[in-house]
Amino acid sequence: MTQNDSKILFALNKPKGYLVTRSDDLGRKTVYDLLPDWVFNDGWMPVGRLDLESKGLLLFTKDGQLGHVLTKPGNCVKIYEIWVRGHVTDEHISAALKGVKSKDDLLKALVVEKIGIGGAKTKLRIQINEGKNRHIRRLFGALKDPKFGTPLKVVSLSRVSIGSFKLDIDSGKWRFLSSEEEKMLIKNLR
Repeated sequence: MTQNDSKILFALNKPKGYLVTRSDDLGRKTVYDLLPDWVFNDGWMPVGRLDLESKGLLLFTKDGQLGHVLTKPGNCVKIYEIWVRGHVTDEHISAALKGVKSKDDLLKALVVEKIGIGGAKTKLRIQINEGKNRHIRRLFGALKDPKFGTPLKVVSLSRVSIGSFKLDIDSGKWRFLSSEEEKMLIKNLR
């Protein structure tokens, strides 16, 4: 059994319905509600974000420089599993790989794999190496369903890995990384 002995990184499996912020003026639940008080009091910060409706892997650190390196575009591949309402075609996938213009920026994925279909929904595994605001939701929202002409909609989004670290914790639970996991994750960063 490996020791979860990292002093600088821990992982949380964020459920839907929690904001990734230290506090919320509207009194909504934040990820800190799932964690011991010392996390907030000692200044542990989330590495990147997951929006309210998204779930999955969220890393925390007190090392601002490490947080910056992990979130810097191009530095670290993040993998998501998503369900999209609408029929995702090969054309959609190649558009997502090439890049789709959305308001002010170009959104794209490194890899898009179709891994399942359920009724009018498609399950995809997506890899990206930058995390613009609501990146995956906006990327697919910019594509149209060929049958209905309506935008595709991401109805479920879960981050399953960041770099070499794969989510292996139950929803709402957290744990420190082992020093081995920490080394592997940091070793592959630029």
